[in-house]
Amino acid sequence: MPSISNTKEVQSSKLKAQSAVCPICKGAGYLVKDVPFGHPDFGQLYPCQCKIEELEARRLSDLQDLSQLGELSRMTFQSFKPEGIGLNTQKRENLRRACERATHFAQESVGWLVLKGGYGCGKTHLAAAIANHRIADGQPVLFVVVPDLLDHLRATYAPTSQVSYDERFEQVRAAPLLILDDLGTQSSTPWAQEKLYQILNYRYNARLPTVITTNRELEEIDLRLRSRLVDPDLAEIVTILAPDFRRSGVGQDQSELSSLSLHGDKTFQTFDLRAHELPRGEHENLKRAFAIAKGYAESPVDWLVFTGPYGCGKTHLAAAIANYRQDRGYSALFVVVPDLLDHLRATFSPQSLVSYDQRFEEVRNASLLILDDLGTQSSTKWAQEKLFQLFNHRYNARLPTVITMQESVEEFEKTNPRLSSRILDFSRCTIFAIIAPSYRGGVRPQKRRSHRRKG
Repeated sequence: MPSISNTKEVQSSKLKAQSAVCPICKGAGYLVKDVPFGHPDFGQLYPCQCKIEELEARRLSDLQDLSQLGELSRMTFQSFKPEGIGLNTQKRENLRRACERATHFAQESVGWLVLKGGYGCGKTHLAAAIANHRIADGQPVLFVVVPDLLDHLRATYAPTSQVSYDERFEQVRAAPLLILDDLGTQSSTPWAQEKLYQILNYRYNARLPTVITTNRELEEIDLRLRSRLVDPDLAEIVTILAPDFRRSGVGQDQSELSSLSLHGDKTFQTFDLRAHELPRGEHENLKRAFAIAKGYAESPVDWLVFTGPYGCGKTHLAAAIANYRQDRGYSALFVVVPDLLDHLRATFSPQSLVSYDQRFEEVRNASLLILDDLGTQSSTKWAQEKLFQLFNHRYNARLPTVITMQESVEEFEKTNPRLSSRILDFSRCTIFAIIAPSYRGGVRPQKRRSHRRKG
């Protein structure tokens, strides 16, 4: 192995600026190999180990300055609540598994980890916890919110910038561990899409450890980026089902769509069978509806449809099913059909914080869906199409669904043939018509009998 000698010109200039010098390079920072003339390395400068360490320390310092972990240093695995706050069994187990997967990635940062979920579900906390864990172990990490990252790149074009665009871009794309928070919230300009693609494509080809969080459905993300995110050989996608933890308190596990909190008093215990009010036939009919609802709540399979006049008890029974399931740790989405369509329309507003696809996906894949007052919605072509898409998906997937409607099935079939075609499959749907009249409380007043006067 050839010996290494100092470069005198570099040495003399460096020695003037340094009082403490490296014993190897004598403060020059660079060395040349002692090789004969004509060798490829002859006269070439090579950084000394002290210079390499200096450059690495500077690189780590730049990464720390660029990173946005200052305010997120409190977000650790110790401060994360894997049980959530008031979550049902399904979502609590889902959040616990997400925490376990993030913890494992922090210990062995290999491949890509994509954390997907709604606002406030905990994905940023887990991503920051990974970063803080690695930093505590002395490992370099770059944590940056995607819109801010693009701002940092744009800022390098300013004449006053202390760093060039190429330097900043290289810091990001080659970071030993890159954590991109809130992918999908950036402006979708061609420039922004191109920069993100260049970063992710480089890291994809180099297989550099990367964590990405997003509240978008993958179908909403640019196809070029999505193709990298869904590669099973490199990336793992973890979907977090927990709702916004900031909405703590009673019913915080309920979707914004759900109006079940308004029906908290509607349980099987509070249901009045109206034994002292109804004639025998109507009373037996109501008892049968109660028994069917109770059995369905214990084991919800396929579809259950209650028809009957306003106030007959069908909404109470539907809400009782939902409350029964939630009390036992399962999720249930209770929504009035006209309100559901309003929620879907609202996603088209520029101010909407949730996309149409996210909202529709939440409904059509709900583990238990209760649709109250079907038939009272506006019968526009758009409304009919959305409801059919919803019905058709849940019918084919055999997802538990409870429907209440005032019309009889025969009447509904005349005005909604496509929807009724799913309801009328008796191998998958139980239909029960409640014949009891509207409940008014107390005993129904008896009709007065007319008495003729004799004589």
